Amino acid sequence: MTKAADVEIRLLGAEDLPAAMRLKEAAGWNQTEEDWRRLLGLEPRGCFAAASGGRLVGTATTTTYGRELAWVGMVLVDPEFRRRGIASRLMRAALAYLDGEGVRAVKLDATPDGRHVYEALGFEAELLIERWARGADGGQDANPSPQDSAGLAEILEFDRDAFGADRARLVELLFAQAAGTFVRTAGGHVKGYALTRAGARADYVGPLVASDFETASGLLDEALARHAGRPLYIDVTTRFESLAGTLAGRGFLKQRDLVRMRRGARTGAGTSAKVFAIAGPEVG
Repeated sequence: MTKAADVEIRLLGAEDLPAAMRLKEAAGWNQTEEDWRRLLGLEPRGCFAAASGGRLVGTATTTTYGRELAWVGMVLVDPEFRRRGIASRLMRAALAYLDGEGVRAVKLDATPDGRHVYEALGFEAELLIERWARGADGGQDANPSPQDSAGLAEILEFDRDAFGADRARLVELLFAQAAGTFVRTAGGHVKGYALTRAGARADYVGPLVASDFETASGLLDEALARHAGRPLYIDVTTRFESLAGTLAGRGFLKQRDLVRMRRGARTGAGTSAKVFAIAGPEVG
């Protein structure tokens, strides 16, 4: 058995991505190689690898939203190397990097299996995130209704106010790579937006950010029309009323829970009721 001391913690690089994808597949997660590359591009000095004998056996990524908030994601360990403290070592490397950057609060979305690792590092639970899934229904993509026009600057400002932190770098990249974009405005002001993108196992709906439930529901329906006939995932916060009925009525089934956790300064960023669906467990 490889000892924990024989495992090296280093920066994750593009050359590691084929092996990182294998770790992700072993966990049954939905991220694509493009998702990995986006994480590396956003935070090249904040993504970490655990290696043993030249073999990638673990990963962890960070994404900073200014100095107010950062997100930790993609904490993965090869099944053969689990329960050896590797996830904790990766997390300590990630947190040391974020502390060095002067980030006030760190958040993540924990699986039930990983929650104890984060609690031991000082993370506290904030709210539940629910994964809902819909199988392919045999339909064909419909043409969504014409969307209201809004400039990206207005959308980024709306997202910053709704999310509670400036994640413009992330949202710009998601817009550029999205399979579908949907925006609602009223009186010249953005009321909500939704993005969809391809995933390894299912197309992904998120982020979906809206000023009210009616707007969120309309944006969801536009997104579903665009992706008819294909399996879908959506990770939603539990702040909206009537959420379960809304998704169940559109053919979704609840798949799992994640726990949103925080370390550091108390902040409402990432827990706003205006965030109907998150951008992804790896980025919040």
